[in-house]
Amino acid sequence: MAEDLLRDFDPFDIFDTEATRLDRFFDGLDESGWLRPSRCAGWSVRDVLAHLAGEEEYNHACLDGTVDGLMDRLADEGVNGFNDFNAWSVRERRDLPVDEVLEEWRIKNGETRRRMRELGRHALLDTMAGPYPNGLQAFHYDSEYATHADDVGAPVSEDEADDRTFWRVAVGRFVLAEQDAKVQVEQTAEYMWVALDGITATLSCPEFVEATVGRLPDSHGLDPRIAAALRCLA
Repeated sequence: MAEDLLRDFDPFDIFDTEATRLDRFFDGLDESGWLRPSRCAGWSVRDVLAHLAGEEEYNHACLDGTVDGLMDRLADEGVNGFNDFNAWSVRERRDLPVDEVLEEWRIKNGETRRRMRELGRHALLDTMAGPYPNGLQAFHYDSEYATHADDVGAPVSEDEADDRTFWRVAVGRFVLAEQDAKVQVEQTAEYMWVALDGITATLSCPEFVEATVGRLPDSHGLDPRIAAALRCLA
């Protein structure tokens, strides 16, 4: 089963770790740091924070069983789909003091993490895709937080880098299987072997992670058809 790929990882511990990484990084920023461009096209570091804060509205709706109500309310405001929601979340917070946005995110995300841990891995959440296991949803959040931590340049120590890459590879492989992606993936001790329609490539584990979250640079040279097939978490 695809879920066996995630068996050895605790999604709630990872969520706490990545949230703490972002919080520590955000807490040390000055004005120029907040305004620095992130890896998210068109977004500053401050905009990434605003996105994370706004996303908590969806996270709490999942926990409260009110996703349909949130979607109806957003539709009334002309917000349709995740891309619109992300842009709206950033736009709504651009004129607020950054300390206020940071505090909003800290409080709401802290509640999200606490409630998800209390529910456990097997409880079902209300999501846009229908009922979905809480533990698997946490893994999706783990990936997003790790991706955005890298987007803004939050430090990762050498001691944690390998383990962090390993769980991210596992999440990427799980989501590809969950989505019935056509790309074939095999993991060896040293690299990831991928194939699609007779095209093959080898990637390092960090490169594979970057491909699954849509952050592998065009200069890498990976066939764009494989790159598109591997992108499953962004």
